[in-house]
Amino acid sequence: MSEQSVAFRYAKSLIGLAAEKGVVEKVHEDMKFFDQVCDENRQLVLALKSPIVKHLQKLSILTAIFKDKVDPVTFSIFEIITKKNREKILPAIAEEFQRQYALYKGIQKAEITTVSPLTDAQKAEFIRLVTEATGKTVELVEKVNPELIGGYVLRINDRQIDTSVKARLNDLKVSFLQ
Repeated sequence: MSEQSVAFRYAKSLIGLAAEKGVVEKVHEDMKFFDQVCDENRQLVLALKSPIVKHLQKLSILTAIFKDKVDPVTFSIFEIITKKNREKILPAIAEEFQRQYALYKGIQKAEITTVSPLTDAQKAEFIRLVTEATGKTVELVEKVNPELIGGYVLRINDRQIDTSVKARLNDLKVSFLQ
């Protein structure tokens, strides 16, 4: 079974348990915190993936870092995963939990890349457009990329709308080469 499908199952179970216990928001914050720690500390991720480091040592590392900082429901998944010798998928579980949380809350993430930062009115317009298209609450992630020259690139899940000048120039280049 692939790592992603295993992570999906654990994340789905975790969100179900968190909902049952009434701590979905706290577990969500904990998983964001875990993601952040993994992003900032490559050595932790390498230790979790290492076949040389024993499982009890991995659990003691997780205990030292997270035991007093996360909800018991969150820490229970760390213990379960470690006892099943699957610590290497903890980062994937945290990422999948973020997706499951978005589904649970009806949140649609959209990524907009522009040449310069958007004004509040432009942000509101993009949020309105995505809300109309998806019928969900929109969480807009804004990125700036001067290489686009002009226009924007809007990504929603696996769909992309690219109105950038860079993309149009590339299209012209391809058509001239044919």
